[in-house]
Amino acid sequence: MASVTLSQVLKNYGATKVVYGVDINIADGEFCVLVGPSGCGKSTLLRMVAGLEEITGGTVAIGDNVVNELPPKERDVAMVFQSYALYPHMSVRDNMGFSLMLANKPKSEIDQRVNQAADILSLTPYLDRLPKQLSGGQRQRVAMGRAIVRKPQVFLFDEPLSNLDAKLRVQMRTEIKALHQRLKVTSIYVTHDQIEAMTMADKIVVLKDGRVEQIGAPLDLYDQPQNVFVAGFIGSPAMNFLKGHLNGDGTALVAGASLPAVSERTGEITYGVRPEHLSFGPEGQGLKAIVDVVEPTGADTMVVAHVGADSNKTEVQITQRDRVSCKHGDTVWLVPDASRIHLFDSATGQRIN
Repeated sequence: MASVTLSQVLKNYGATKVVYGVDINIADGEFCVLVGPSGCGKSTLLRMVAGLEEITGGTVAIGDNVVNELPPKERDVAMVFQSYALYPHMSVRDNMGFSLMLANKPKSEIDQRVNQAADILSLTPYLDRLPKQLSGGQRQRVAMGRAIVRKPQVFLFDEPLSNLDAKLRVQMRTEIKALHQRLKVTSIYVTHDQIEAMTMADKIVVLKDGRVEQIGAPLDLYDQPQNVFVAGFIGSPAMNFLKGHLNGDGTALVAGASLPAVSERTGEITYGVRPEHLSFGPEGQGLKAIVDVVEPTGADTMVVAHVGADSNKTEVQITQRDRVSCKHGDTVWLVPDASRIHLFDSATGQRIN
């Protein structure tokens, strides 16, 4: 096992810049998730660590060794792809052991490693099957098994669950996290799904347009987002944002209502509050809103409403941990939890502490 360090990493395709001076330190044994919208550079970063993309500038180090010039096979990393990349004519056993066979490992060692990985991944009954005889989840486990048998210093996952249905994705998230806890191998995981990032990571790196927006533990990013982008990207449903004005007395004027702001500054702001930190208050208290949609899910109820009207109308989402009696067209009053609000500078988008 080893740490992974990216220092001022740049990537250009001709005159087009796609990664701008990225710095990331991943500790030995840590599970780091690179998350962001499509095109933000996360897969490119992963491929540069793997050696599948050349680095335009900066350094990538695995352990104490800078690997910029090393070919992929000499970096001691194993990659799990979105597409599984299994050989269709080979059995599960042969797919998992193929890299060891190419390395001229003794058959006894190959069998031992394959059987051990199959046991970890509950694949033993399927070792003699072909990939076409497996479900999507089983194929992904075979791809993971092929990485495990190599005993690499670093695992690299490139959106490995994107081809699975919703239920299977949840199951595989749990399996991958349990696997990491068992093997304790440094892992870098790329996804655009922030739920995967929140539930699996020790450390999250949020990327946008080839730049790092924030790095931290999942709940640190959730509770203390450094800017509007991170605040809106981390969390599902997303944070509500409303235009407001700080009054300088610990309150803010938002959509005609005086709301707690816990700041003595003045000026224009973006007022952020998560759906679960809004509650229904008595008439005349808080934000006046009109209900658009009520979505009961059983354990929770999601209410979509709007404040303001016409060009000043803003959608607001409220998550209630119980049943609600409101319906489309009703007027409700929304009260934010004063200890859970987020204030951002309206010009820069940066957090106001």
